[in-house]
Amino acid sequence: MRRSEFRRAVDDEFGARGGALLDDLVIPGIGDRTATDALDAGIPPREVWLALCVEMDVPEARRHGVGRLEPRR
Repeated sequence: MRRSEFRRAVDDEFGARGGALLDDLVIPGIGDRTATDALDAGIPPREVWLALCVEMDVPEARRHGVGRLEPRR
């Protein structure tokens, strides 16, 4: 997952509150950091996305393959 795909996935899943979640929500699964801090620290976007999904109880069906302009075949 690229950072642009991460951002698209956040926007699609969380809408207008996505930006606030990235900057304000401290996520235990990525070292008690915000998603923004984790990305800035070099944690891969896919790892941050999955930790965010766990923290926000996103169903597993909506966690994989999101953020891409066109899904892989």
